Amino acid sequence: MGVIKFLCSVVQGGSTAVLILVIEDDQYHRRLYKEELEEEGFAVLTAATGDEGLTLFQQKTPDLVMLDINLAGADEGLRLLSRMKNARPNAPVILHSAYDYRDDFAVWRADDYVVKSADLSELKQAVRRAAGKRADEKGIRP
Repeated sequence: MGVIKFLCSVVQGGSTAVLILVIEDDQYHRRLYKEELEEEGFAVLTAATGDEGLTLFQQKTPDLVMLDINLAGADEGLRLLSRMKNARPNAPVILHSAYDYRDDFAVWRADDYVVKSADLSELKQAVRRAAGKRADEKGIRP
């Protein structure tokens, strides 16, 4: 059994070991990411706005956040990234965007950066890497 499938089969206190928060304003992308990540065995929360995402981040303390940079405004996602990292510096955040912002210093606080694509393999790899790191931090082994 792979590490990710094992992690997601472990139940602690009634919740799945790896919880992902997807913050994406486009309803189709939000639904696609949720379905794809759930098929991979992850528990997924979604938020359509930065405010909703921040509330879930604070209340549910997800293990990993996937954050769209262009939430309802050019830099809304980057402002949200800053607030999340200030609150929980070790919280893994994967930024994703239809545009390449990798040269922007503000994105460097993220743990990974993925340009949106019809092929979700790069995004899934980034999620697996981050989930694996969280598993190591939690001391969970297959």
